Amino acid sequence: MTKSPFFFVVLLLISLLVSVATAEIKTLTITADARPMILFEKFGFTHRGHVNITVKNVAVESRPDAANNIEPSRLGFFLLSEEALLQVLLEMQQDPQFCVLKSRYIQRLFTFRELSPPPAASFSQSYPVTAPNEYSLFFANCAPETSVSMNVRTEVFNLEPDNSKDFLSAGLTQLPSLFFLFFLAYIVFLGFWIYVLYTNKRSVHRIHFLMGGLLLMKALNLICAAEDKHYVKVTGTPHGWDVLFYIFQFIRVVLLFTVIVLIGTGWSFLKPFLQEKEKKVLMIVIPLQVLANVASVVIGETGPFIKDWVTWNQVFLFVDIICCCAIIFPIVWSIRSLRETSKTDGKAARNLAKLTLFRQFYIVVIGYLYFTRIVVFALKTIAAYKYQWVSNAAEEIASLAFYIVMFYMFRPVEKNEYFVLDEEEEEAAEMALKDDEFEL
Repeated sequence: MTKSPFFFVVLLLISLLVSVATAEIKTLTITADARPMILFEKFGFTHRGHVNITVKNVAVESRPDAANNIEPSRLGFFLLSEEALLQVLLEMQQDPQFCVLKSRYIQRLFTFRELSPPPAASFSQSYPVTAPNEYSLFFANCAPETSVSMNVRTEVFNLEPDNSKDFLSAGLTQLPSLFFLFFLAYIVFLGFWIYVLYTNKRSVHRIHFLMGGLLLMKALNLICAAEDKHYVKVTGTPHGWDVLFYIFQFIRVVLLFTVIVLIGTGWSFLKPFLQEKEKKVLMIVIPLQVLANVASVVIGETGPFIKDWVTWNQVFLFVDIICCCAIIFPIVWSIRSLRETSKTDGKAARNLAKLTLFRQFYIVVIGYLYFTRIVVFALKTIAAYKYQWVSNAAEEIASLAFYIVMFYMFRPVEKNEYFVLDEEEEEAAEMALKDDEFEL
């Protein structure tokens, strides 16, 4: 079956929309791959950019019933800028048999015509990129009914003024410093939280220790991210810091969702137990977060060249949406439960304070999830390639702000204004509880 240009269009659009992992030195093995196009990297180049490509053990196989006249010039590597994307799509639309390697809008690197003859079938070359822009590195196979096997080694980098190599994209080279700065902020935050717990021992609950553990995991996650990006920037490989990063990221995300669910249920400071439906939420969220982190590792460590890369992205997005929805339910249940309780227990002021607290927490959680999932994605999409770090900074600022607000709202204070009110406020509280302000 002849390959449709539709596959080219889909992959070109993916290269435009998705955020590919930061570049590093990668050695990949492609085995009997019949895809018409394979995306390897997406990288922001300065005026001193370079692409080094080495391919070995190349083998092109045809189907038994297909013609054996394979044209080597119809298989090869090329760079494509986002500005040229629409022009290439237009060319494909006008000619269904069009081979992208023939386009005048791409920067063709080499084709299989330049391979050394078998049995070596290898090629190695370095290419300068002098026009600053964000480019996607593709392999194209325009030969119908063929599959390709090869070992590929890629190095994509920019040269610094001192001629050292920077393996991070032009818009991400600030990430090591950014992550380290936020690591320091969370360390200070953790120290202050320990001080608050120490000075309010009588009001400390188990949830407060979990919150402290969350701060510690977030700080460790950030320092590992900073070291990971630093070593990728300098050497092209993370030197094992990526493993620690994924470990602490998994623990941090699970703890974050668990803390939000437990706070939403009022566990430990309002009640010492969880109801059955609240336990089910945790039983759903935690395994889903395990799956989400597996998807995150696959996305980050393999890259878009694997066949199921888009599927793993979809799995990660779908699971993340489910978890974000699931953690809202306990907060809604607590608000409704307090609303019902306020009608019977005669403690209007106390219940009004609790309702106000949980309603505010509900709004804060919704705002945090909306910003980090929607706004941050929009920033990644619309920001110029030189300013890709802005989306990371916005996400970390939003996360820090969310942590500060959440920790302040549920801090251990002996005379917490939310839970201890004067009796003279009862009448005003009863009037407030009669309206529908707290209905969701």
